[in-house]
Amino acid sequence: MTIFSTIALSGLVAFTAPEKHSFVIVHGAWQAPYAWQTVKAQLEQKGNTVVLVELPGHGSDHTPPQDLSIDVYSNAVLSAMKGIDGKVVLVGHSLAGVVIANVAEKAPEKIDKLIFIGAYIPTNGKSLLDLANTDKQSLLGPALVPSADKLTLGVPKEKLVNIFSADASPEVQQQVLDNYQPEPAIPFTNPLTITAARFGSVDKYYIHTAEDHVIGIDLQNQMAADAGIKHIYTLKSSHTPFLSMPDKVTGLLIRIAN
Repeated sequence: MTIFSTIALSGLVAFTAPEKHSFVIVHGAWQAPYAWQTVKAQLEQKGNTVVLVELPGHGSDHTPPQDLSIDVYSNAVLSAMKGIDGKVVLVGHSLAGVVIANVAEKAPEKIDKLIFIGAYIPTNGKSLLDLANTDKQSLLGPALVPSADKLTLGVPKEKLVNIFSADASPEVQQQVLDNYQPEPAIPFTNPLTITAARFGSVDKYYIHTAEDHVIGIDLQNQMAADAGIKHIYTLKSSHTPFLSMPDKVTGLLIRIAN
């Protein structure tokens, strides 16, 4: 991709700067904004604005799991978008696919493009759990360990790297282990209201993670087809390509945004 394009103007050559975009990126389950820091820095180096949303109950936010829902997550994203002029490129990974779909349903006028990367895409009246229960390729479901109060879901640390980041460097895999927290369970069960008039009106893109052990490629294909997504890209990656191949993720996000 060229950094500058040239335009002949009255015998002179003028240079036009590359387009600048406002990216709002939402991390997935069992993760936090730390996972997107490299991609954020690379996008900002190209002159883009980048906001990493920390979902309530993740990272440094300690909202009790019983107080969480997809709507609570979506409202955090909408709040982050309020400070941005114009439309945003909204990116969601894994669980956050459901979150950004809900945001698109609530405020389609704020979104230029909706990008799902290794993400769940809800259908009307269904929850993330409904989708996950159809996935025969996932290694995640059989590994989940509910807490005694059923409010969080854990993944045994000896299985965590293979499930999430099998293709990452040892240093990155250690980062995944160091940042691990149990995941709030209630949002997985929240059914979504999705309409053609609102969510359906937004320009949508899907980036497949072809060697994903969390969301099988068959389910990824099915969800993208059900959502009518025509713009499809594929990374030969685990569930977390922004950790294992951030340069490729950054390049794809810029390509799609342009």
